[in-house]
Amino acid sequence: MKAELFEALEQIATEKGIAKEVLLETIEAALITAYKKNFGSSQNVRVIIDPDSGEFKVYGRREVVEESMDDFLEISIDEAREINPEYEIGDWVEDEVTPRNFGRIAAQTAKQVVVQRLREAERGIIYNEFSSRESELINGQIQRISKGTMYINLGRTEAVLLPSEQIPGEILEQAQRVKTYIVEVKKTSKGPQVLVSRTHPGLVKRLFELEVPEVYNGEVEIRAISREAGSRTKIAVFAPNEDIDPVGSCVGQRGARVQAVVTELNGEKIDIIKWSENPAEFISNALSPSKVEKVLINETEKSAMVVVPDYQLSLAIGKEGQNARLAAKLTGWKIDIKSETQYDEFIDQLEEGAEIAPGFVEVSPYETYAPTSDEDAYEPYDAEGYDEEYSEEYAEDYDNDGQYDDDYSDEYDDDYQEENYDDEYADDEYADDYSDEYDDTYEEEANGEDVVDPEEDDRA
Repeated sequence: MKAELFEALEQIATEKGIAKEVLLETIEAALITAYKKNFGSSQNVRVIIDPDSGEFKVYGRREVVEESMDDFLEISIDEAREINPEYEIGDWVEDEVTPRNFGRIAAQTAKQVVVQRLREAERGIIYNEFSSRESELINGQIQRISKGTMYINLGRTEAVLLPSEQIPGEILEQAQRVKTYIVEVKKTSKGPQVLVSRTHPGLVKRLFELEVPEVYNGEVEIRAISREAGSRTKIAVFAPNEDIDPVGSCVGQRGARVQAVVTELNGEKIDIIKWSENPAEFISNALSPSKVEKVLINETEKSAMVVVPDYQLSLAIGKEGQNARLAAKLTGWKIDIKSETQYDEFIDQLEEGAEIAPGFVEVSPYETYAPTSDEDAYEPYDAEGYDEEYSEEYAEDYDNDGQYDDDYSDEYDDDYQEENYDDEYADDEYADDYSDEYDDTYEEEANGEDVVDPEEDDRA
């Protein structure tokens, strides 16, 4: 082994972050194995590498005992003292046994060990780097696509974007740069595997942190997220400082901030609503843009009955129940939506004299919410655990019977989604509530009926 190898080891140690001493110890251990394998020796040996000259020597080791039973492993005390009178029982006597042709074998072994050690060390460094970045946003370039699975180049390694983690309908091409969310980092026999997602709700949160300084520094908190990737997302935001408008901060001037997130998600609609500890207010906001007449709360079952005007029923439920479904995921409450007419009929079917559904309490969205007990106190919905908190059966099988589908049209949904964004976010001053004119316009498009003037309608 030559001194040039040590210079190379120093350079490698600096570039890869591995201590030179660790490499030398590994090489010494490998040379011991190579010596025993190639020269058939069963005795204890030790390899010493001189860091100055680069030379190495192999020493056979024998333990000093009272009487030797194996000359390869032991030496008697009398023989040991003939070599050095200071030897005692338990000491080790070393004799140089370096073979003449061991240099070539040593060079090959050193090369293999260094390469293997570097590979293992680099895998460990990559794993530690990316495992600490789980639940973070990362930007990479699509390197290749195989059977729908995309492999994204992250520089030192590549991430895997499975088909199930890709946004439905989104077209990504090779060499395109894309932002993804790190879901998990696994240790495998081939090195660390980084799994990323484009459908995880956390992606939306990280994108808002990137675009909205108030979210990044904690002045505005994203308390809950519900998402149907590729279609629509609802997020609930809250500002501890009452002087800060959390919704307006996320929207930005003329919708610039939210538009940047929408663009990154290829046009996915985003509804930003204000979080509230009052479940009635929170549920009312979550069902935006529909207007809510009253909210009835059942704390025991954590369910809510929401009453909306008859002409707002389709808007509240959304196409195929999407608006109601996302609102339920966002709030963590099971939501039953009824029109005023349906609610009146429901009350009429109850016992005579009943004014409200049994088990429910009407809660005003505009009053401070006081739960009946500490155990029933409302807890904010955890965006990270939305799958566990929310009933999958309810999410998938929201019952919008034939009447809702008949009242609602695809044209209505498309027009609403397009104009909703413009009207809701385009102005410099954000409007929390939609105007009567806005609702009347969409009612006309949805049902093909004459617009009802709220001033002339008793329900307004």
